[in-house]
Formats: sequence, structure tokens, C-alpha cells
Amino acid sequence: MHETDQHDLSDDADYAASQGLRSNLQKEAAKRSGPSETSGAEVVYQKDNVTIHPTQYASERISGRLRLIKQGSSLFMTWIPYKSSHTSNDVGQGSNARLFEKERNLYTIRAVPLTDVRSIRRHTPTLGWQYLIVVLSSGLAFPPLYFYNGGVKEFLATLKQHVFLGRSADDSNVFLVNDLQDPLQRSLSSLELPRVVSVANGTSSISASSVPSIEDSDKINGDNHVGSLRLSEYSGKQRQKSHDPRDLSIQVPSLPANAPDKGPGDTEKDLTEAPVASDPLEKTQCRKEKHGQEAATRVGTFELVDCKEFDRLSLVWGKPRQPPLGFEEWATFLDGEGRIMDSKALRKRIFYGGVEHSLRKEVWKVLLGFHAYDSTYAEREYLKSIKKAEYETIKSQWQSISPAQAKKFTKFRERKALIDKDVVRTDRSISFYDGDDNPNVTLLRDILLTYSFYNFDLGYCQGMSDLLSPILFVMECESESFWCFVALMERLGPNFNRDQNGMHSQLFALSKLVELLDIPLHNYLKQADCLNYFFCFRWILIQFKRELEYGMTMRLWEVLWTHYLSEHFHLYLSVAILKRHRKKIMGEQMDFDTLLKFINELSGHLDLDSALRDAEALCICAGENGAACIPPGTPPSLPVENGFLNSQQDDDD
Repeated sequence: MHETDQHDLSDDADYAASQGLRSNLQKEAAKRSGPSETSGAEVVYQKDNVTIHPTQYASERISGRLRLIKQGSSLFMTWIPYKSSHTSNDVGQGSNARLFEKERNLYTIRAVPLTDVRSIRRHTPTLGWQYLIVVLSSGLAFPPLYFYNGGVKEFLATLKQHVFLGRSADDSNVFLVNDLQDPLQRSLSSLELPRVVSVANGTSSISASSVPSIEDSDKINGDNHVGSLRLSEYSGKQRQKSHDPRDLSIQVPSLPANAPDKGPGDTEKDLTEAPVASDPLEKTQCRKEKHGQEAATRVGTFELVDCKEFDRLSLVWGKPRQPPLGFEEWATFLDGEGRIMDSKALRKRIFYGGVEHSLRKEVWKVLLGFHAYDSTYAEREYLKSIKKAEYETIKSQWQSISPAQAKKFTKFRERKALIDKDVVRTDRSISFYDGDDNPNVTLLRDILLTYSFYNFDLGYCQGMSDLLSPILFVMECESESFWCFVALMERLGPNFNRDQNGMHSQLFALSKLVELLDIPLHNYLKQADCLNYFFCFRWILIQFKRELEYGMTMRLWEVLWTHYLSEHFHLYLSVAILKRHRKKIMGEQMDFDTLLKFINELSGHLDLDSALRDAEALCICAGENGAACIPPGTPPSLPVENGFLNSQQDDDD
């Protein structure tokens, strides 16, 4: 699509009829409901079949209705999924219906005032549906909203009539809401996250009574899809029993096993007045089994630990950490021609023990997708020669730029200057990069410059040198390091996008996982206005590279790259670390600045083996509920299939 097509808000068929549609909605609202019924609420935009994709499976998509509701001078956005189509007569569909209801509650967007929205990003893929990503002022983002029947431009045009909507100077598909200063101008000039002032510290002028309820908006349009659910009231922090739309938390009531059934009228009271469960995990499905029994999962059989012991005992499930994979054991995974016979068993072995350093050069190329699991020795050698020639061709593109050309090539000069500045301060304490005129530092620079030409849209961002450094250290080969780095960036590249949507989606998922797995910590962070999780920004951006000793970083990365339990295992690791330090965080009543300082000071003091075992326990206990917390499209730790890069997914995964 041409750039002009993306910029014009009036070239959509839905927009052409928007004025008439809006007028009809208003007339219909006046006809169906009086002012007393709607409390002055007016639906100014409505679109059906706006859909989220919790997984890659089409059967699990959730469709709903997107609305913009005006109440006085305030504008609110809601997205309410349709009720499940499953009935009691559906054979074998009971569990699916329950899962749908959980996801329905998880993804429902309840009256969010547009004053709490920072930006909206429009995506227009070459194939597929347009979708929007709404980013809140807290830094969290809602899952992508896919518009199956069009209506994106009408949505943006309606917003423009009620709030200030300006384009970002860096990305014309990012629309800034009520902000004359472009927040996307901020760069990653330092991986030490700057001071963040939370918008939650301010007070709101919107009263609780002014927020339209779902029943009210349904009366406007005669809609029965949503039933009797109500939007949580919006109020300031002083009203703790009302739901703040800035908070994306999942409200899941937990009743004792012997509690009497409640009527529909008691549900809302339970949500707001029920005491916090003392056990962060007692709501999860793992409590269905008794301590000492075993549970079979898709990744193996594990001895079950009583979830109530999680805060008193070390989280130990499954196998303990093992010695790293060595050459002799590696050979047992290969057939006579070098093919890996059981990729799942290999990934499981590496997950629990890592790889001996002398073997990493071979194994990492498989884990990252440079070599296919079923490739032979001969095929690997042939591929290496082909990719080396291809690398030299790409490299020659920037090497052939003359000084006179460079003077007229601003982007090249800027990227080269930034790379030159970063590589001389990347891991210089490691002997491999130490000293003046170190040729390995030159290789680091050359690979990053070549990548900036290979992926010119993304180019170079600070932090990429941290990701390349261990790869070059292991490979000791320029071209192979480049292609392994390309494979890694296929997944981690979104971490460095200008709009930071990749980072926002991971921080959003992290907040949901903490809520699921450690409710006391979640409630504390909510009270302390720290739900944006920006204090974990560096962990996720460069995969704990600056938190661990160099050798431990390589051990962690190869564990993440196995994709054994989850492609988002780094998020469970983050939860595990926070959980281990929960007592100190809550006991010292850390605010955001104190918490950020504390997290940064953990660098070099993390026990990786213990953290990995804790993360494994949390991942298994979270199960499908944990997977549902992670929005679709969230950047995982594992490269995807792309050209010669091979997918790590097996038939039995």
C-alpha cells in the first residue's frame, strides 16, 4: 500500500458513510432511551466483529463490539466480547466454554477514558486485516484489535472530533492522543531507564457517576450481546473499591471450597470486598491434585508441590539442573550423517543443563535456526559457504560508500557513529574484547553495520551490541555470527521498534502473569503505581544480559532458545525473580524510584539456577491461564521461520 493510502483518513468505505451512521445512531439512541436511562451517555462510534487473537488458531479468536461513548465532555472506549456460542447441548464443549469465559473476562476493555490513552498505532499488513494497538499512559498496551469489516479510519476520524489526535513525527501510523509532545522522540540512549512519572499520581476530574455502564450503552442500541455485565466505575485512587480503568487487572473472585453459592446480585460485592488470598497460586488448577502425586503435562511428568508451600519453600518441580551437554552426549543425538534424531529430547536436555562452551558453536546454530535439525553434515557445510558469500555481498554495500557519498547519506553517518560509539564500550571487561585496536571490536562493528543494511527499516539501536557480543564470542566467525544474529533479531527485533510496542506488550504480559501468580505483589505494585513494570525494562530488552555474569548469560540464552516450556519463558523468569524479592519490596514499601534502583542493583547477584527452577514451576502451574495472559504477537525469545531460518516447532509440541 502506498504511503499516501496509509495517511488519508477518508479513503475507507466505512468512513464515507460515517456521518450518516453517526446520525442514525444518535437518532436511534434518542428513540430507544430517554436521558434518564442513559445518564447522558451517547454512543458516537460502534463497530461489530472487532476481534482479538489470543492464539494463532482461528477457532480461538474472540469477536466483540468496539464503542466510543461520550459522557458530557468525556470520551470512553469499550470493547465487549460477544457471549459464548456454546450451549449445554454441545458435546465435549464444556471446557471450551469455560475457557472462553476466562478469556472473555481477561480481554474485556471496560470504560477506559481517552484521557488515559497515550497513543494508538495503526497496522495495515499487506495481507490480512487492519488492526489497532492502544497504548495507555501507564505504558501498558491492550491486545491488538482486528477490524474484520473495516472501520479503522472511521474510528480515528471519530476520535479526532472529540480529542486532540496528532501523528507522531517518527511514525505516521502512530497517533498521539491529547499530547502535543511526541513521546516517541525518546530513544534508548541509556539502558538505565530514566525517571518515570506515572500519570496515576494525578487526580481525575471524572466522577464515578459519569461513567456510562454497559447496560446503558446497550439500551442505546437495543443490544443483548453483553447481558447484565457492568462497567466498573471510574474514580480516583481514594475510592479503592472501584475499578480504575488504568488498571488492566483481571478480577477473579476466589471462594472457599465450602462457600455457599451466591446469587447474581452478590458477585460484584465479592469482587470488591473479598480479602486477598494469602497464597498467590491457590487459584490455579494445580491445586486439584494432592501433594506428592504426579501430574502429566505436555512436557513431561512432574511431582506436584502443594501450592500453599510456594512462599515458604523453594519452588522445585521436575528435574533439578543438570551438568551441561558435552560432546559425547551430543553425538548420541545424531545419526550417521549428522541429523538430529529427536529434537524435542535435545531441547529438553539443553533446557535443564545448557551446553558446554566448546560445543556451543555447533549447538547454537541449530537452536537459533541457522541449521535445520534434520540437516546433514554435508548440508551444513554447503549452507555455511553459501551464507558466507551472501554476507560478503551485503557487507560490500556499506564498504563501497565513498567519503563523498557518506556526506550526502545522513542515515548512514548517524548509524555508523552510533555503532562506533557503542562497540568500544561493549563487554570490554571480557578478554575477547579487551584492549586497544582489538580486531574483535572491529568485527562487532562490521557485523552491526552490515545488519543495518540487511534490515534497513530497523537499522541499529542501542542494546543490539549487547545481543551480538556473546554470539560473536561463541562463533568466532564473522559471517556465521551475522546470520545467527539475524535469526535472533527475527524475534527480538520488535524490542527496538520506535513505538516500543514489542516492549509494551511484554511488560503488559508480565503484569498479567504477576497478577495470576503473585496476587499480594500485584496488589502492592498497583497501590504503589508501578503496574507499568518499567523497572523490568532492561531485563526484557536485552534478555538479562546486564544482570548476569557473561557465562551465565550464555547459559540462560540457550535455555530460552530451546522453546521447551514456553517461547515467553523469560517473562516467567522475571516473575520468579520478583517473587523471590517480594518480601523486601513490600516490607520496605518501595516506590517506583526505589524499586528501579533495587532492581538495577540486583545485577550480578542473581542465582540463575534457582531462578530457572522457580520459573519452571511457575510456568507449569500457570498452564493455559498463563498463556492466555500473553497477548498475541508478543515478541518471544525464539526466532521464527524466515528463509533459511528454521522453525523450532515439532509435531508433538
